[in-house]
Amino acid sequence: MPLRSFRHIGQIGAASALCALAMAGSALAQTQLGNGDGSDADNQRLLPGVYPAAPVDALPLDFPGLREPYDPFFNIDWSMALRGSYTKTNDGEQFDVVLAPSVSFEHAGSRSQIKFNAGAEVDQPVDGQIDVSALRLDLSTNYALDSVTTLDANADLSISRDRPDTPGLANGITQAPQTVVGSVDGGVTRQFGRFNVGVTGEVTRSLYGNTTYADGSVVDNSEQDLWTAGGGLRLGFQATPIFEIFTEANLGREMFDRPSSVLLIKPDATNTSIKAGVSGKWNEVLSAEASVGLGLRRFDEASLGEVKSNLYDARLVFSPDPTWRFTAGLTTTVAPPGPDNGGLTKVEYAANADVNYTVNSWLVLRALADWNTSTFDGSSDTETGYGYGVGADYSVNAHTALTADYGYEHADKTNDSPEDSHRVTVGVTVKR
Repeated sequence: MPLRSFRHIGQIGAASALCALAMAGSALAQTQLGNGDGSDADNQRLLPGVYPAAPVDALPLDFPGLREPYDPFFNIDWSMALRGSYTKTNDGEQFDVVLAPSVSFEHAGSRSQIKFNAGAEVDQPVDGQIDVSALRLDLSTNYALDSVTTLDANADLSISRDRPDTPGLANGITQAPQTVVGSVDGGVTRQFGRFNVGVTGEVTRSLYGNTTYADGSVVDNSEQDLWTAGGGLRLGFQATPIFEIFTEANLGREMFDRPSSVLLIKPDATNTSIKAGVSGKWNEVLSAEASVGLGLRRFDEASLGEVKSNLYDARLVFSPDPTWRFTAGLTTTVAPPGPDNGGLTKVEYAANADVNYTVNSWLVLRALADWNTSTFDGSSDTETGYGYGVGADYSVNAHTALTADYGYEHADKTNDSPEDSHRVTVGVTVKR
């Protein structure tokens, strides 16, 4: 048979098969249209004569499902704590009730962050008058100019008054002086490769109220009121991804409002310090910093001389897992002696440590300890003290927590007998 005949027969067979397949597909589609669920080609909107469908009535603009998410400029948080305490000291016993409200506002932007905190403590002794024993206002901001430059600014105001039974206060004090401290500081930090440079400046105002004694006498402490201004320069080098080596220098001025009633001159002074140290951070598990340095406080009046001091500072934070957190620190403070103290300069070394353990979602245990020692240049007076405490927080629900604490403090001051204080505090905190 010729080749052309074979081709002709093949074409006829292929055409027949294609027609049969088309007829079977049409029949199958009709079957699916009759029994479908509307999710495929049998959708009612695709059938002849149905589309377009009637328009759907518009929902009102205030319908909950149509509201855009509300993102306030500030995230607001607040809490109110009510605590009752029993204190036993060498002078006797005392019961107190403390109301402690607090509120915070926080804004986090792509480059900036603003945070404002406010808190107070209203103290009511069972046999005494209501007193605002503490008031704190704190505003902190930072702004990233670019990927390597950051600006910081802070403003703080604190008003506080120690309780008469506070260890370390002179004997016979029935009302400790009220202390008002306000400060404004700012700084800029910039990275240059593995180096970073920071420049800071600060202005502080300190005011001291009167001291009242058991014999009815009142001591005016206004001669301790002063202005403090200063600045600092910090240079750091990132030696490795973990360790940083740094050095820091500070210069400051202390300017008193009035001459001293004892010296008959104003003890204005210039403070300088320099220190060097190393810091390290291992992810979120461990961070540490330690530094040593020298400080010099030189008085404007040559007859008062100068005070040299060794500076030791350290900080450690250790969190092996989310349930444990250990912190410890060592600080050195060189400052005017303040009310009810002798000498020209107070040099204080203080250490503290605390541990927090989260047992579960509703119970947190904590413990702390501290130690301090002070000397006064121009006087033989000394101060030493230490303390420790334990506590627990029990969360009743997401907005209510019960607290219980025990604290012990010991203070030994020249010309005063040693003092011991035991305090037990229980309370409830309600938060947003």
